[in-house]
Amino acid sequence: MLLVSDMRPQYAAIKPEIDAAVQRVLDSGWFILGAEVEAFEREFAAYNGNKHAVGVGNGTDALALALRAVGVERGDEVITTTHTAVFGALAISQIGATPVLADIDPETGNIDPADIEQRITPRTRAIMPVHLYGQAADMDPILEIGQRHSIPIVEDCAQAHGAKYKGRRVGTMGVISGFSFYPSKNLGAYGDGGLVVTNDAALAETVRALRNGGQVGRYNHVLLGVNSRLDELQAAILGVKLRHLEAWNKRRGELACSYHGLLAGVPGLGLLTNRMFSASVYHLYVVRVPAEQREAFMAHLKQRGIATMIHYPTPVHLQPAYASLGLGSGSYPHAEKMASEVVSLPLYPELTKAEQEQVAAAVREFFAGGNGQPTD
Repeated sequence: MLLVSDMRPQYAAIKPEIDAAVQRVLDSGWFILGAEVEAFEREFAAYNGNKHAVGVGNGTDALALALRAVGVERGDEVITTTHTAVFGALAISQIGATPVLADIDPETGNIDPADIEQRITPRTRAIMPVHLYGQAADMDPILEIGQRHSIPIVEDCAQAHGAKYKGRRVGTMGVISGFSFYPSKNLGAYGDGGLVVTNDAALAETVRALRNGGQVGRYNHVLLGVNSRLDELQAAILGVKLRHLEAWNKRRGELACSYHGLLAGVPGLGLLTNRMFSASVYHLYVVRVPAEQREAFMAHLKQRGIATMIHYPTPVHLQPAYASLGLGSGSYPHAEKMASEVVSLPLYPELTKAEQEQVAAAVREFFAGGNGQPTD
């Protein structure tokens, strides 16, 4: 079965480097907040153009701690998108704040800056745009809104390692930002991991304390912190993979361009728009299929040995966990329509030309059959 994201060929390609890094950590006998974490923090900050980076346990914690660092407290509101993984909203809820959801640009899936403006209230303490599917959100109007209302921008960069907006890396435009290193990300660990980046030394020090039980110095707990620390093994692995990230992202772009050509003009199939201001790193390759055909479409590809996924089938506001927000169907029409149509096709740097052509042929075959039926 051809997977949406297959991490095995990547490991095979860099196995000697990874194995050496893991062995180095095992030989050191030090596994938490040591030299490997410090080195990776420095290297990622330099790569991304940030002054400071702080490794944490996962991407959700990265966002939660970033929000706490800028002063978001229980009862405050944070504006974010409804079309994304629910973990972003959970980061807001984790610290006792309330996610206030905005609709999306119907062509890209990213948060709509105009809708952000309408959601601001006296309780708004942060705006958290998500750079979805590897494409940067439209940051200039978002930054302008934040500046005008004196609201800090906290970027969710979980799906966009290395992406750029008008030449600027994601994670460098807000006051503080969070990354995830979930294994399938463009830069993924072999387990969980996350990182907070910022150019503000005081914010970085606050996150450093919060991630480690609120300590400033050993056993001196000055804040009500948490236990969320990037471990030495994951940091060593990520340090190896960081050296390959640009090449992998370049390959993802080439594959996406090839998909554009192979799938252009297929009747009934929609392709997401990549805005000119964004240099996408194509964390996912997402197409749109009419809602009434999506199940049959995915079943057809599965019959041809091709796995697909839906990112994401249910917007945040329709999740049972957020029923308390009181937002029913129709509250966010663009997000709801996109959620009913999106399908992610296989895309990872090691995907071969033949495999990609196999995917495209299966897609074309489905739509050529008419009414969502295969031709055979």
